[in-house]
Amino acid sequence: MPAELSDSRRTEPGGRLPEREMLEGWLEFYRITLLLKCEGLTADELRMQPIPPSKLSLHGLVRHLAEVEHQWFVQILAGQWNEPFPYSSEDSDEDAAFAPLESARWEEDRGVWEQACERSRESACHAALDDLGGIEGHEVSLRWIYSHMIEEYARHCGHADLIRESIDGAVGY
Repeated sequence: MPAELSDSRRTEPGGRLPEREMLEGWLEFYRITLLLKCEGLTADELRMQPIPPSKLSLHGLVRHLAEVEHQWFVQILAGQWNEPFPYSSEDSDEDAAFAPLESARWEEDRGVWEQACERSRESACHAALDDLGGIEGHEVSLRWIYSHMIEEYARHCGHADLIRESIDGAVGY
């Protein structure tokens, strides 16, 4: 049976941190968790969709979360609406990041996700927690974006747990 997935790069934020450090710490925790779920697998394994009828795969989750990072931090928080999504467009299926993956290249897509995370960090570092971004008259604070992103990653890391265990039996959080 494969070893439990654990890594020194991932640590829970301290329980007494100031709010911003705690929010940033939890988001980084889940970003690294997702990466750990993908490490050690082949490109074919990363593309596997082992839980029918779901289109979810580890590769697809990374692509999806690159788009989510882009949407919330670049478009909504920073207001850079002219920046296109990495995988989807107005003409594509809303699940374009998930499938098809036959021609997708893991290293390229991991790089897109890493760049999206870095752009998110850059956008956030210039804003206070109460600063607002918005879409179509709906404003949200950076605090709300952090909370939403933690929820988004935590939910998808749960999916990644099931997918990874289905592929090779590896467990761990």
